Amino acid sequence: MPNGILIVDKPAGWTSQDVAAKLRGVFHEKRIGHGGTLDPMATGVLPVFIGRATRAVPFFEHADKVYEATLRLGLVTDTQDVTGRTLEEHQVDITYEQLESILARFRGEIQQLPPMYSAIKVNGQKLYALARKGKEVERAPRPVTIYELRLLPDSECRDEPRSSADKQGLSLHTDVKLLVHCSKGTYVRTLCHDIGAALGCGGCMAALRRTRAGRYGLDRAYPLEEILAAPDPEALLLPVDSLFSDRPALRVNENAERKLRNGASLSTLNALDGEYRVYSQSGEFLLLGSVAQGELRTVKSFFDPAAL
Repeated sequence: MPNGILIVDKPAGWTSQDVAAKLRGVFHEKRIGHGGTLDPMATGVLPVFIGRATRAVPFFEHADKVYEATLRLGLVTDTQDVTGRTLEEHQVDITYEQLESILARFRGEIQQLPPMYSAIKVNGQKLYALARKGKEVERAPRPVTIYELRLLPDSECRDEPRSSADKQGLSLHTDVKLLVHCSKGTYVRTLCHDIGAALGCGGCMAALRRTRAGRYGLDRAYPLEEILAAPDPEALLLPVDSLFSDRPALRVNENAERKLRNGASLSTLNALDGEYRVYSQSGEFLLLGSVAQGELRTVKSFFDPAAL
């Protein structure tokens, strides 16, 4: 049975759930989950956990993300991206210096108000369902961390302010490209909206591409059409222990393996305190374990119990 992590380069127009549903048919496996939802308009890295690898999804929930985003200044919409209904349009006259000054305010830990068009639940109802009915409810700001926020090339800004004569031909919209490295729970379209508001001209997200999720980047991602055409899609799977490659490895003997498979802990281990990737003598990844005062306990097992 398939078991592993597939890094998908999600195409635009697909929801993350659409991708998971499609892959259930490809792998003939019901146990499929994804790590980190991407909006339908977004593209890029979407880790998909297959088979017993779905047991690792909770360990991925706090992974940081890196995006390349296009911020469209001068346009405000109800969804905070270009797919929404236009609420405001403004002429834009922004210099690099002005934009850099504003971006500095959004680096580090910030408070972000979740958008109405999101899957967050308030009193048991998803916000986007309320928003589609024209309703807006009070929601509390949440702390998120922006580790890096910088301008990318091809941003449509000026080095110097325009003269009064130049301003006669100002366009309504200006596109700015940003690199955003952020924590779990960050809404990049809300970040775009807030930057536009801080600049005084308004803004929304025009495009979004995730280039990294946790330790998985585009260099390990496969376009969905390539996965669907693959003669052996299981060959594209990464082993589940790749998620824990920052933990040291620990190999146990057959007697210890037997105990671990039966849920027992191991004592008198000569290992420092901390988490470990635990392997059998044959090299099979058994579990993520935690050592404290020489005793190894299972954090989460990944072996196939049917193989006992």
